Amino acid sequence: MNDCVLLRELPTACGRRFGHATLNAPAALNALSLQMIDRIAPQLGAWAEDPGIVGVVLDGAGDRAFCAGGDVRALYAAIRAARAEGRRDAPMVVKAFFEREYRLDYRIHTYPKPVLCWGHGVVMGGGVGLMVGASHRVVTPQTRMAMPEISIGLYPDVGGSWFLNRMPGRTGLFLALTGAQINAADARFAGLGDFVLRDEDKATVLSALAHTRWHAEHEANRSRLSHLLGELECRDRLQASALRGQFDCIEEVIGHGSLGDIVPRLRALAQDADPWLRAAGTTFDHGAPSSAVLSHAMLRRARHCSLADVLRLEFQVSVAAVMAADFSEGVRALLVDKDRNPRWQHASPDEVAPAEIEALFAPDFDGPHPLADLS
Repeated sequence: MNDCVLLRELPTACGRRFGHATLNAPAALNALSLQMIDRIAPQLGAWAEDPGIVGVVLDGAGDRAFCAGGDVRALYAAIRAARAEGRRDAPMVVKAFFEREYRLDYRIHTYPKPVLCWGHGVVMGGGVGLMVGASHRVVTPQTRMAMPEISIGLYPDVGGSWFLNRMPGRTGLFLALTGAQINAADARFAGLGDFVLRDEDKATVLSALAHTRWHAEHEANRSRLSHLLGELECRDRLQASALRGQFDCIEEVIGHGSLGDIVPRLRALAQDADPWLRAAGTTFDHGAPSSAVLSHAMLRRARHCSLADVLRLEFQVSVAAVMAADFSEGVRALLVDKDRNPRWQHASPDEVAPAEIEALFAPDFDGPHPLADLS
């Protein structure tokens, strides 16, 4: 559907233009579909090559979400259809989705021109993947960000194995294991957001872009955009950062030991007096044990990898992981039947065999890696 992403250009005072791409599925909280990816990616390529385009704005339709994540219900449906036909291999649409999603994420990370991502409302999973690579990441007082894949039998992908490792201390692994939601102040502390603006001021920002004289030089435009957003930043008192306030507790809970050492400490948080820590501990305890083991393994393996190498590794693992039973069960329980009572394959992380996780890392393609050209 061509209207799944709204594409337009914003004229500016100097005659140059900003590209503007809006995810347009507000009823689904702008969940990122393959159709959306295929609409945005070539346009970003065209705007990158157009000397009249000085930057790009990326946002979501509606007032509830920038992007609630990848369209996992579509993957679930494709996998169910393949299994009904007696096929056990990953459908082509699954491989296409992850390859093209990760290519899009990488393009944003390496884009030659400024990218302003307006991360209002729900920003989760694949939405974080779109946002984190932008040069100018705006959050609002209503932003609610998370990597909640443990609740659907998956792991934080879309480069999560790269950017979670670069958060302060052990907070990245904590967020991966608990799916804890973070706010605007948390996002700035974690390095996921750069500017806090009120969502009501987005029209003012777009007007300021239009009335500014931009340069042909990209670095000068990055600096000018930073000053523009800085002048419009929200001066209201923000909700405190739980991630920052509980930093010492998180460091103690995660520690430097094995996952086996971490599990009982995370489970104990489900009884903590602090509501945010209690919710994090509860989500971990109800999440897929296989996801906990895989998330822990991914962050360890990717610790010193480049972004391109991380995305190549994630492609292999994601294709295999969504074909495992826990992914279908997690999506069923959370998004399809909505009974919130998943029947995971294992009762606890210590029951997950190392060979089961290792098998997810095996390449499942012929010839060169589908993302071999990422440099």
